[in-house]
Amino acid sequence: MTTYQTMFATKRQVFMRSPEYSSVPSALGKRFRCNRLPLLLVTFCVTFIAVFTNHTVVALETDPYTNRDIDLADSLEILDEKTNTALDEIAASWSRGENEKALITAVYRKLGGRHWVDKLERWAIHAPEIDKLPICRGESVFAGLPFHVRRVGGWGLARIINVNGTYLGTDKLGHFLSQGRKFYLRYQRVGTVESAAKLTARWEGFIWGRPFTAIFSNADLVANYEGFLFYQGLFKDGVVQDKVAVFRWEDGRPIRQRPFTWADHVNPFWDEMLNPNAYAPALLRHIKLRMTRLCNDYENRPSRYQNDEFEVLRERYRHIGIRDASAIEPSRFLPENCPS
Repeated sequence: MTTYQTMFATKRQVFMRSPEYSSVPSALGKRFRCNRLPLLLVTFCVTFIAVFTNHTVVALETDPYTNRDIDLADSLEILDEKTNTALDEIAASWSRGENEKALITAVYRKLGGRHWVDKLERWAIHAPEIDKLPICRGESVFAGLPFHVRRVGGWGLARIINVNGTYLGTDKLGHFLSQGRKFYLRYQRVGTVESAAKLTARWEGFIWGRPFTAIFSNADLVANYEGFLFYQGLFKDGVVQDKVAVFRWEDGRPIRQRPFTWADHVNPFWDEMLNPNAYAPALLRHIKLRMTRLCNDYENRPSRYQNDEFEVLRERYRHIGIRDASAIEPSRFLPENCPS
């Protein structure tokens, strides 16, 4: 094999073993075979970008609409415990002296990672103690879409979980840990949050967004930014609300000063229904039709489809490049399009 053939074969084997493939083996396996040529072409482009730009670009879609009326147990305490255990393990084995950059990298490698799905995200997908909405591709909001509309959307569905009362896709954990770190590194390089946010939003629009998935996720941008605050707040006081930094240095070792909690970062703008995506036109038409199927659920439980913090949160994240998608904000769209 040539170097490229070896690289491509390895990438394909990793993908075929990944949980986003194996979680829906029959539907996704069939779709992979039926659409082999266009998917392979897209895979080539994505693989090329992943290898030569050092970015992971495989996309998991989030379906924030299907089975929305189902109650989920809050996984906040479980995720907090998992994250704090990882932070303590890093601190206990630390031997590199007072080196903030190295510790940030260690946190990223422990919880994030350079793979299709981040480690904590992958764990949450499969952990039985994490309650998740039932979903399969055949009943999802993306069911039946032609390839030119869903683009690389055949590669898997993120699971919806409840964190501190917010319904969010497991992919947001990966954005927080991996893309948040990239945001932090950009900030270190360019010197201002605004410039780092602009670069992050540009990348979201180019790779994670419309060219490959037909979706520009505003919630992804929020998770990215909150991940940046997390990494900055590992050693800097006052970044996360008015709290002290997570760690302080003592004799060259990191000492955890306070527990980490996802509640400091997760809010309704992590929810892709309450903070809607900017969809490509062909997909937006489908999403609007799908949303009208929520009318009965909305009538029975309108609070599940409302975000009382919308204006406050939109102002908080105004500088990170969120795109206007207010036309499908559910508390506006559903009253206007459901029968009275």
